[in-house]
Amino acid sequence: MPRVGTWHPLRLLHLMPRSDSRSPIRLGFVPLNDCAPVAVAKELGLFKSYGISVTLSKQPGWATIRDMLFYGELDAAQSIAGIAFYLSLGLEKLRREISVPLILSAHGNAITLSNEFPIETIVNGSGLLPYVTHCWKKHRPLTLAAAHRFSSHHILLHSWLRRHGLEPGHNVELVFIPPPLMPSSLAAGHIDGYCVGEPWNSETILQGNGWCVATSAEIAMGHPEKILIVEGQFARDRHEDTVALGAALLHACRLCQQTEFRDELVSILARPEYTGCSKKVLYNSLGPTFLSGRGNLDASGFHLFYGDQLNCPSTDKASWFLSGMRSTGLLPEKTTASPLTRLYRQDLFRESEKMLLPA
Repeated sequence: MPRVGTWHPLRLLHLMPRSDSRSPIRLGFVPLNDCAPVAVAKELGLFKSYGISVTLSKQPGWATIRDMLFYGELDAAQSIAGIAFYLSLGLEKLRREISVPLILSAHGNAITLSNEFPIETIVNGSGLLPYVTHCWKKHRPLTLAAAHRFSSHHILLHSWLRRHGLEPGHNVELVFIPPPLMPSSLAAGHIDGYCVGEPWNSETILQGNGWCVATSAEIAMGHPEKILIVEGQFARDRHEDTVALGAALLHACRLCQQTEFRDELVSILARPEYTGCSKKVLYNSLGPTFLSGRGNLDASGFHLFYGDQLNCPSTDKASWFLSGMRSTGLLPEKTTASPLTRLYRQDLFRESEKMLLPA
């Protein structure tokens, strides 16, 4: 595999742009490790190789992605799955037709606690309830953050807390803040911990301000994470571009999964237009070993980008999130979703898959 700076995807595929008159696809993303397929597709020229023009739009958090999709300021986005349900179901009266043609990643999240919580007492979370019950001295509840109410982070945090006897809203307060703000919020003492995607756990751990009590793979093995959202009218009117967008990102997902590509991946993600984090921080979960603060963990399954139908937007992946929304009270029991195949578009994925170059 070539080293950094020697990848030339344009030598592999030469497709003419479909029309110079078509406007570029406006693609949003949030600066996290799992924006990797978006960053790689842009930096290696894969969008151009697959015949499309794409303009990236970096956003601070998922609420901004949701609003920009709703108001038509984005055509597509790397996104948490909850936004697809939020908009397609019209929750809180924001309704927009949405298509999900690709799963971009699985895993990639973790729960980080402040160093105020002794590792030997809390262990994997089993000691958290006794500690909060008998040792808590702050004049406020235990406060943990997630990236967005309709995020996998919220679902994972709920599941983990309940597993260890704590109930959100009773003996723990949950708040929602943009991922890049979590390390500084914890360092300032505004929150006591958080569940977020990388590199924002590693940022706190390597700064010496906290430790990881659980990774998302430990909480829910195999859980789907980020998705590609495409606005529904765009998916209809520019069907070929939507398929090509999925193919370019699937190509990038395949590269991101290759261990021999990780050096170049880290170099790309470290750029200020993406995460802007140090390579040391990025390597902590993208490298072979995750320094968690409670020991060194095997990081080979921390981030998953490609393989074994991981990228197919199947109804079982949609159902996992739908079930999680119900369990956290985000979706009333009486609410019924339209057929999941209308939202999670395997038909579009199969078309993109057919365009994919051999490895």
